[in-house]
Amino acid sequence: MSDEQVIFRSEAAAASKKILIFSLAYFPKYIGGAEVAIKEITDRNPDIEFHMVTNRFDAALPKVEKIGNVLVHRIGIVRKNASMPDLQKWPLNLNKPLFQFLAALKAIQLHRKYAYDGIWAMMAHACGVPAVLFRLVYPRVPYLLTLQEGDPPEHVERVMLPLWPLFARAFKTADIMQTISTFLGRWARTRGFQGPLEVVPNGVDVGRFAHEYQTPVIDEIKDKLGKKMGDVFLITTSRLVHKNAVDDVILAMSLLPQNVRFLILGVGSDDLALKRLARESGVTERVRFVGEVAHAEIPKYLQASDIFIRASRSEGMGNSFVEAMAAGLPVIGTQEGGIADFLFDPEKIRASANSHGAGEKHTQEFGAPSPEYKTGWAVDKNSPEQIAEAVKDVMSHPEKVRAVVATAKAMVVEKYDWDIVARDMREKVFLPLLGERG
Repeated sequence: MSDEQVIFRSEAAAASKKILIFSLAYFPKYIGGAEVAIKEITDRNPDIEFHMVTNRFDAALPKVEKIGNVLVHRIGIVRKNASMPDLQKWPLNLNKPLFQFLAALKAIQLHRKYAYDGIWAMMAHACGVPAVLFRLVYPRVPYLLTLQEGDPPEHVERVMLPLWPLFARAFKTADIMQTISTFLGRWARTRGFQGPLEVVPNGVDVGRFAHEYQTPVIDEIKDKLGKKMGDVFLITTSRLVHKNAVDDVILAMSLLPQNVRFLILGVGSDDLALKRLARESGVTERVRFVGEVAHAEIPKYLQASDIFIRASRSEGMGNSFVEAMAAGLPVIGTQEGGIADFLFDPEKIRASANSHGAGEKHTQEFGAPSPEYKTGWAVDKNSPEQIAEAVKDVMSHPEKVRAVVATAKAMVVEKYDWDIVARDMREKVFLPLLGERG
């Protein structure tokens, strides 16, 4: 490399804008939709220098580590080889409340060294408080808040009551708000945010999820899962928690033919209760708890299955739905929260845009009419009977399924590819945050 190239790269590095991210967790472990979003977006914006304050949890993870385009600074209580369920147990369950304050202190310390040009809080209930505390010390540093919450806003607000003044301030003092759905956009306005708000959804690696694996690769997964000729596999990829309504699908199994089986990918606090429900419902042999599966392996499991289903009781958006659409599976879900942005079913009466308590002004800002085309099968929440009927409809109408799957996949390619999402985040969110133009 010539001296001129070295000087150019040094000047470019010096000129890079720096954004500090607050996130409860990050790669390589304990990841969900929010963490995947951060990595996909930051990797695609290499000219911005990203740092992060996050929990460490596992003693084997280094305190400082470069992952992709993010310099990760880890804090908090640790134990050796901590699993996902361990995070809900003492003492690791103290990390979330402690993070509200320790993350702010760590960020203040890092800012003195790195002089950040902006901060980015991933989810209000998780990281809004440390962002507010940081801004009390450095009020001139621009602040971006992303809403990715999957739990109902009422639940989030109830949980945050002990820190309500700081939590409320997290909304009102943000310079820019980005939400992953129109539903969460309405919540932001309800909570008093008056500034610029961009709805930029989470995305999907279309190339990876739409990739057609060779037959032996998929057959290996089918053999591993015990799939026989004539079996119809329902699949869900989700945390095993109440909001994701895995219980409703288990209850629906007794209303479906014996050749229908249900694969559950994921772990969570409801694991034992769901296994007990399967026993009590007499469907244990037809429900398979696969456990935690690496995100990179999920496309293979989707392509080994026949129908994706998640009858969510609440959802900020739901990355798993668009991943399944990209993989070419028919999708069954509710239209709760952010799901209504992409799961369209003209045959189902859709709830009004005001059903979540937003005012008329907010409906005008975010309300988008449901298109006439169909991208999935919509069911009401808490309705195992409707789930069973939707599964039967999918099984009975292959031509209709092919048309719906093709429509859904085209929509995902057009609107939800990570390249498109990362570009929108750069042009509509990061550059305005940093006082620049695209």
